Amino acid sequence: MAISTNPEAFAPGEYIREELETRGWSQLDLAEILGRPPQAVNEIITGKRAIMPDTARALADALGTSAQLWMNLETAYQLAKLSGRDDSVSRKAKLYEIAPLKDMQKRGWIEQSSNIAVVESQVLNFYGISGFDQPIYFQHAARKSTDHGSITPSQLAWLYRARNLARAVSITGPFSDRSVAEALAELDKLKADIEETRRVPAVLAKAGIRFVIVAPLPRSKIDGVCFWLDDKSPVIALSLRFDRIDWFWHTLAHEIGHLKNGEGKESPTLDTQLVGSDAQPFDQKMDSEKAADQFATGFLVDQSKLDNFIARVHPLYSKVRIAAFANKVQVHPGIVVGQLQHRGKITFAHSREYLAKVKQVVVASALTDGWDDAADMSSVGAG
Repeated sequence: MAISTNPEAFAPGEYIREELETRGWSQLDLAEILGRPPQAVNEIITGKRAIMPDTARALADALGTSAQLWMNLETAYQLAKLSGRDDSVSRKAKLYEIAPLKDMQKRGWIEQSSNIAVVESQVLNFYGISGFDQPIYFQHAARKSTDHGSITPSQLAWLYRARNLARAVSITGPFSDRSVAEALAELDKLKADIEETRRVPAVLAKAGIRFVIVAPLPRSKIDGVCFWLDDKSPVIALSLRFDRIDWFWHTLAHEIGHLKNGEGKESPTLDTQLVGSDAQPFDQKMDSEKAADQFATGFLVDQSKLDNFIARVHPLYSKVRIAAFANKVQVHPGIVVGQLQHRGKITFAHSREYLAKVKQVVVASALTDGWDDAADMSSVGAG
């Protein structure tokens, strides 16, 4: 028996009907041979009932074919009925390939909708592209194609949210090398008191630097980034992945280090795992990251003074001694603890009470995203 699997995928019952006519059998005859109810055989022939494996085996025995033939015909027929009906699954899969869709919807970055066309439009608008065949680039000028191969979809979405927010931040002064130097002098006065961190956004805005805080997406491990809206509009974005004063100041100073060197213009200087037990070892970093780290540590604590402190008290780093040294160099004790931990002089469990929380203070004056107490976008200015 030769049966061709026509691309039009007729119902298997059509082939059974032809076989019955060729053999001169009735549907009742086939039902008797198969040992099945006549109604069941009629429903298979008329396409109302699918051929199951046991039926395929019985048909093969009765008509001298293989059971696989009937299963193939049934599968082709069922798939043909579905073709062209609904492509929402493949469209959703494409969205999930390029964006952490559920996380973005939970954060309100794109609209939650059961209409796939609406969601697609929201994602395209979020990334500023007109079609999903277009690459997603982040740099502010098309001077070269940025390689985002090492950036995950979650990290890229975070970057775009930070940039979208930064465009709404007002600045109160022009950006220049001099304005950065003046900002650093002002920031230097804020390191001792945690309440003073609320002044950071205003100090940066006066220097022409936009500052935003975007809570990290799950598993993104982002700490901060430096990028530019144009050649005179730098942006620093932090995630507050760890709500600790040492993390805040080191990450902020690290990004300022990138900014001072003009980095982040062609591709964002995305920084992950800067501070803490999971921090990337210094000797494994690129030269630009090493330079930003060295700038940050030196800006926060005079390293020669820290070296002298270590030489005098090692390994007896009592809380009293740490606090006294911090007071002497006019920084918060948590900053000293963070640097001692980073150097491996004390454990990450040592003096943790000095690692004060900073989020509630700094988000009160910054444009933020990801917390219920985040500042309203329409009301946040530079100061």
